[in-house]
Amino acid sequence: MTSVDPDAQSRSDAPRRIRRSAPSSGSLGETVVSAEQLAARVRELGAQITSDYADELDDRPLVLVGVLKGAFMFLADLVRSIDLATEIDFMAVASYGSATRTSGVVRIVKDLDADLYDRHVILVEDIVDTGLTLRYLRKNLKVRHPASLEVCALLVRDGPQRPDPALRYEGFRIPPDFVVGYGLDHAERHRNLPDVRTMGEP
Repeated sequence: MTSVDPDAQSRSDAPRRIRRSAPSSGSLGETVVSAEQLAARVRELGAQITSDYADELDDRPLVLVGVLKGAFMFLADLVRSIDLATEIDFMAVASYGSATRTSGVVRIVKDLDADLYDRHVILVEDIVDTGLTLRYLRKNLKVRHPASLEVCALLVRDGPQRPDPALRYEGFRIPPDFVVGYGLDHAERHRNLPDVRTMGEP
């Protein structure tokens, strides 16, 4: 059974910690985060971002940068939960290909259209695994001299890496297994699932 850590559940600004069992090889497994849990947490993140930036923006909208393709669904729901003027842009990076483990090499395949200079920016990620992609993107965006740069990650996979103190907004902490759904894929499949599920390695 999937469960949510009750200690994390009691704090609205804390990421939810998910526990579950592993799926069989090559198959869709248990639901890790349900559609209802996703919707509730996205609303909380939107409210937190609204509160944090309400007095920071002056007349310039908050810029949300979605990382394609995995974050598109999360970003679409998140922006509708933010009660502030916003602008949206996208970057696409490659580090997985069709495999279930990161290749260890990150490359940009689509860059931003927006100028980030002196803008308040939130980088919206679907999942943080080893942190390799996030470190690369943060370094890349910082050289564009935004007024501020924060990260909002829907999922953070538990693992040997140290928790990243720069993750200001986190949705859920999940076990270290490959997951699909709600925008996340395996070889371009399963993005349209309304929830997040485990998937065994082929």
